[in-house]
Amino acid sequence: MRIDWSPLRAELALWRAEKRVLPLWWRDDDAVDVTPALDELSQLATDLAMPVHLAVIPAFAQQTLVDCVAEQPLLVPTVHGWAHENRAPESQKKAEFGEVHANSAKLLERGLARLTALFGARLAPAFVAPWNRLHPDMLPLLVHSGYQIVSTFTPRAMAEPVPGLLAVNTHIDPIDWRGTRNLARPDHIIGHTVRHLEARRQGGEDSTEPLGYLTHHLVHTPDIWSFSHAFLSEMLDGGAVNMTLTQSLKETR
Repeated sequence: MRIDWSPLRAELALWRAEKRVLPLWWRDDDAVDVTPALDELSQLATDLAMPVHLAVIPAFAQQTLVDCVAEQPLLVPTVHGWAHENRAPESQKKAEFGEVHANSAKLLERGLARLTALFGARLAPAFVAPWNRLHPDMLPLLVHSGYQIVSTFTPRAMAEPVPGLLAVNTHIDPIDWRGTRNLARPDHIIGHTVRHLEARRQGGEDSTEPLGYLTHHLVHTPDIWSFSHAFLSEMLDGGAVNMTLTQSLKETR
């Protein structure tokens, strides 16, 4: 697979020339157990020396995953909804917390409590919304439940959507979800990334929000694995700086 990285390299060169800091973080969704795909994800994190934030589904998290995280310091668990169950009406896009239900607050609390019991201090106090959809009325409930960070997709509108809750979203997804479900066109991914970086340089996006790369290890093809390794390497070699959610939280408090 031949990829033209020149547009991204040129943009990153501008960042370096202007002495801009580009924080970069990595999120991977839907972890519940140890699988060959998780092993490959962990190996990729090791090869890159880059932490990967595992969005773990609390209702189905297995002890084997807990044991794996304990042995792999680059795996950072977060809370991924409760059961990753679609509770949206048939006419709407999938979401577990797209509306406030009678038991929504209880499920938020249960998810954080269960993963805290399993992972202890390794757990980042972050809520990753299933399908990246979250009703705004959920935000105060997250704070009340004990979360300090919320993550969806697309640039954040503000750093703290409600007091006490930091938004750190993802922005780049390499998967063609609506088509082949394989790797999206690399030139499209690169172009999308460059547009985000240009907008940050020009004041159209929050340049202090870590740029988020989003993966889903359970559905990766060889092309997605290969591109992810190359893309993240290009970003890091071009001057991007590893950032964890916990570090991001400390810098804002």
